[in-house]
Amino acid sequence: MSEENKLQGCAITGVGSYVPERILANAELESMVNTTDDWITSRTGIKQRRIAAEGEHTSTLATHASRKALAQAGLDAAELDLIIVATITPDMPFPATACLVQKELGATKAAAFDLEAACSGFIYALEVGRAFIASGIYKNVLIIGAEKLSSIIDWEDRNTCV
Repeated sequence: MSEENKLQGCAITGVGSYVPERILANAELESMVNTTDDWITSRTGIKQRRIAAEGEHTSTLATHASRKALAQAGLDAAELDLIIVATITPDMPFPATACLVQKELGATKAAAFDLEAACSGFIYALEVGRAFIASGIYKNVLIIGAEKLSSIIDWEDRNTCV
């Protein structure tokens, strides 16, 4: 199969994003660990990061972004055949975060599963979704990359919290 044929029938038709409201700036981190804004910025380029609110989970972030992507694509959740969530910060071990998103969206006919591959997770999920579409098994696949890293960071360790 040629490279051109592998992608035939596959397209990204909508994208969406969501970030939590709370902003944690480097200046605030200065009071939490032995660091400075200059130290963080010179090494990472990061000036601020978003922190999920109490009760805001990976599935919450994913659902907000998914609604935007579906709207842009002109799709109703009922038209979805498959939902893949790429995450290393699932809401819980079971059920999959994708199943929680499926329920929130009302995607009653969609299969759903999580894929855990850290930083490369979204790319792997995109390829898995593409393969399902190319095989003819599914037509409409929702691929989500979502993380709630603020829930697993050690806020007392400068090496990981900056």
